[in-house]
Order: sequence, then C-alpha cells, then structure tokens
Amino acid sequence: MKPFFFLFSCLFSMTIFAQNTVLPLWPNNIPNSIKTDEKEEVISADIVRIAKVQVPQIEVYLPAKKIATGQAVLIFPGGGYGILAYDWEGTDFAKFLNGKGIAGIVVKYRLPNSKSVTEKHKVPLQDAQRAIRTVRSKAEEWNIDPNNIGIIGFSAGGHLASTLGTHYKEEVYAQQDSIDQLSARPDFMTLAYPVITMGEPNTHGGSRKNLLGENPSQKLLDHFSNELQVTADTPPTFLLHASDDKGVPVENSLLFYTALVKHQVPAEMHIYPTGGHGFALGLQETHLATWTDQWVGWLNNLK
Repeated sequence: MKPFFFLFSCLFSMTIFAQNTVLPLWPNNIPNSIKTDEKEEVISADIVRIAKVQVPQIEVYLPAKKIATGQAVLIFPGGGYGILAYDWEGTDFAKFLNGKGIAGIVVKYRLPNSKSVTEKHKVPLQDAQRAIRTVRSKAEEWNIDPNNIGIIGFSAGGHLASTLGTHYKEEVYAQQDSIDQLSARPDFMTLAYPVITMGEPNTHGGSRKNLLGENPSQKLLDHFSNELQVTADTPPTFLLHASDDKGVPVENSLLFYTALVKHQVPAEMHIYPTGGHGFALGLQETHLATWTDQWVGWLNNLK
C-alpha cells in the first residue's frame, strides 16, 4: 500500500499546485457580464485556441526561487479580439520566461465578441487592469518585486497591452476590494507585432470590428488609437514587427515608437525584413529566433 499512498500523495500535491496557479480575476461579480447560455470553447489543433471566455483568470508560472530575478511579465495572447492563441502566444512564453528567472503570468481575458458581455469595448481593459493589480497584490507571496511588473502583448493582445500602458489611470470598473486600490500601471511593456491604431489605413479591421463594433464614432476610434494616448508617463517599451506583415501593418509599431520618442519615453524597436504575422518565439526562422535574446537583454537592463 505504501507505493500507492506515495503516488496518491504526489498526485494530490500536483493537483493542489495546479489549482493554486490558476486564479479567477473577479472574486464577486464580473463587471460588464450577463448570464447567457454561451459556453467557453477550447480548440486544440496546431495551437490551443480559446474563444468565448466566460471566467477571466490568470495562469501563473513561477521560476525556481534559486534563479528568480523578482521580475514578472503578464502575457496577453493575440487573436483579433475573437480568440486567444493561448499556448502559442501565452503559456509557451511563460515557460520561456521561467527559464530566465522571470515569473510569467498568462491572462485569459474576456473577448468583446462574446454575447456574455455588455459594454464590449471596456471588457478587455477591465480584465487587464484587474490582472496586473492582482499580481501586484501577490508580489510578496510569489517572490516578485511589485515595482518590476511588466506586460507583453501579441497582435490584438498587443493592442490590449498598449491600452493598459496608456489607459491605466482610466476608471473602467467599480472597485470591489483592496486589490483595486493598487496601481494598474505596468513598469514596462513589450508589444509584439501589435495592433496600435484604430484609424485607416493601418488598423487591423477584424480587431477594430470586434472591439468597437461596425460603425464606431470618431471619438471612440481616437480613444483606442493608442499612438494618440502616449504621454511622458507611458512605461518604457520594447517593440518588434516584420516589414512584410500583411495582417497588421508595420506602421502600427512605427506610429507608437514615434509617439514614445516624442514624449521622451525610453523605447527600443526591432523591425525584421520578413517574418509575416504571428511568429511568436520565432523559432521557425533563424533570423527571427534571436529576438527573444534581444528582449531578455532589454529586460535585464531596465532601470
């Protein structure tokens, strides 16, 4: 019976650990949420795609304490505000960061095309603000420096990340507890082939439609064109993009970089001649595979 008991104990411990690493963002009522018959969808094929998120949460990957730097990065997967490329631009990066001693936290945020949400354009930012506040509240428990918490977003997740980085002071939900009294400002941010502008001709039409609807007002377009929202308080930013990106034009990164320089925000940008859209870790192309080295070097040298 002893081997069986040992195996049971191990499995039990693993279950507890797994449960402890996944946290719902909202302890009480989820803002801008209504009950419907809609169900979350998880499709596992070449990558894991999640659609119709009903319960937003964070999935936490912590490095071994022996190598932990105290730095943490919240990860916002892309997917045009229609799905989340959850492993490709999420958990794969969390695991990569752990190898560098950095905590990786994947944010499963609600999508504005869900029929379970009301004010659709506010929903991703609500979850993003709550996510970074939650991580900040757990800093001591997770061996994280509360002043060294950043974000990375990919494609539409890059738009959400840049929205958090420029709209972190915006009150988009009513406070629920003491967590909501903490700052939602990222200490740094990384934007990978991001959607930035909602304006023509460089926006990504699918992301804009899902977030803002068919015929958004000019006021709403400008509000979520994040190159227009940069200030001197915008966090230091690392950008990367490919010139031949047919999904999200490289001009998105160029517009944001120009705004950062104008406001004297520390910025680093890497533009690759080829790579297309959605290359993630870039392991499929030799010339792209080194971008993470550049990124980690930048992370290590942040003041």
